[in-house]
Amino acid sequence: MLSSHDHVVVVGAGLAGWRFCEALRREGFAGELTLIGDEPHAPYDRPPLSKHVLSGKWSLEQTVLAKPEALEATNVTLRLGSPATWLDVATKTVTLKDGTAVTGTHVVIATGVRARLIPFSADEDIYPLRNQADVTRLLEHLERLSEGATVAVVGGGFIGAEVATALKARGLTPVVLEAAPLPLISVLGPTVAEWLSGLAPQHEITLRPNAKITDISYNGDGFSVLFADAGDLDVDGVVLGVGAEPNTEWLRSSGLELSNGVVVDLNLEAAEGISAIGDVANFLWQSPTGEERVRIEHWQVANDHASQLATYLTTGTAPATMVPYFWSDQYGKKIQMLGHPKPTDDVQLVSGSVEEQRWVALYSRSGVVTGVLALSQPRALMMSKQLLESPTSVADALEQKPWA
Repeated sequence: MLSSHDHVVVVGAGLAGWRFCEALRREGFAGELTLIGDEPHAPYDRPPLSKHVLSGKWSLEQTVLAKPEALEATNVTLRLGSPATWLDVATKTVTLKDGTAVTGTHVVIATGVRARLIPFSADEDIYPLRNQADVTRLLEHLERLSEGATVAVVGGGFIGAEVATALKARGLTPVVLEAAPLPLISVLGPTVAEWLSGLAPQHEITLRPNAKITDISYNGDGFSVLFADAGDLDVDGVVLGVGAEPNTEWLRSSGLELSNGVVVDLNLEAAEGISAIGDVANFLWQSPTGEERVRIEHWQVANDHASQLATYLTTGTAPATMVPYFWSDQYGKKIQMLGHPKPTDDVQLVSGSVEEQRWVALYSRSGVVTGVLALSQPRALMMSKQLLESPTSVADALEQKPWA
């Protein structure tokens, strides 16, 4: 357990890293605490970038998590603007790009993920959306466009749908280009993907499935999206939303096990004195159907990891079983999920109807509930959390009907 003589070095100044610092102080840790971040900004919240900032509802200042009074209360030393480039596991030393190094007694890796990029001819003029620099650059471009200008959104997943919704709110004309037959089919499965497929057109947003893009070019005035079927699409801007990749390159020579993130045990430890949390952590999760190794890019998981690790390091208490949760505001609707089902799991509508676009559905595997998904039914979803807190059969869930 940590003592006041320890120095905890947190690498990654996003939600997980910052929440961990706060939680560590709440748990009574009085030792030295250093937070390293590659961006020059104080820790801020990323989901509002696509949900609120891009639409113009929020300013960037409203996304800040570590306001001056919070920084003072947490008593953390900030090392911002220079990313970590190397970790010496034996000495707990983190080397930064600027050549300096920070040595502690415990290192927490919270470096998160970055936007996945696809090589196109117009790479430098295409806009990913992951951080403040991305959204600032994109907003500057959008401000130069006339009302009704067409913007292609490559990727119809959660980020792509949220971006398209925000662009529509700004008076622009988004066109969502999805490579799969249906958006979200690889995440939510074919049944639910089909249920949600009508949301975009009903929100007056064009959705093009099976869009196999071969290249995107830029001529100084606009973009041309080229497709495998020899067609093309001329647009005034392009936003890329095709997933994310864990930031682990700086750890390649560390000796830590890296496989779709940093591999950690049930206590979120990668090695003695080394932990990983949030989007970058490949962790063991006690699911309703048994232990699974997962990496989950959810805001709530990052928040829960931060609290659980702080408690473990200060009290020795093993992390509690979590119920993953995420939400997405898109096409005028709110999608919410409890649990972490597989897209191949069985799915059953238990409340509402697809036609009225207000419903609750259960995911299950081998007769055990693995997830609850709701469309514009937030109260019903949260009332159903109990179904994931311990293994629950579908039969018992249908008898209890907590969503009713």
